[in-house]
Amino acid sequence: MDIPKLQRVIIDALEDVKAEDIRVFDTTKISDLFDRVIIATGNSNRQTKSLAMSVKESVKEKGGDVISVEGMETGEWVLVDCGDIIVHILQPMLRSYYQLEGIWGDKPVRVKLGSKANKSKRFASEPEDDEDD
Repeated sequence: MDIPKLQRVIIDALEDVKAEDIRVFDTTKISDLFDRVIIATGNSNRQTKSLAMSVKESVKEKGGDVISVEGMETGEWVLVDCGDIIVHILQPMLRSYYQLEGIWGDKPVRVKLGSKANKSKRFASEPEDDEDD
């Protein structure tokens, strides 16, 4: 499966289970192991596990490969390895602490969010507006 199609399948799967703050990064210049990193937030152990299962099932259903899923025991940080794309699903406190965007965020990818449910104009590379501003 090509990168854009796999990326879309993963984002749709995350949105189906209401993932928050989905970000996509091009890692081709940083790592030879994979081409994209997708980072998303789940608000509970149950939700992070459900998000990971949704990604796994959707990718396999569309003919893609899921190499492994790590972190399902606790559900605080679940990693889904889809070969060319690595998906990190974290709870808010861990996401804030580890700041994965700082590691992988050199080259954000603009991907339209809300493609299924609502035709939102938000993009995965753009942070949500803070109410404090």
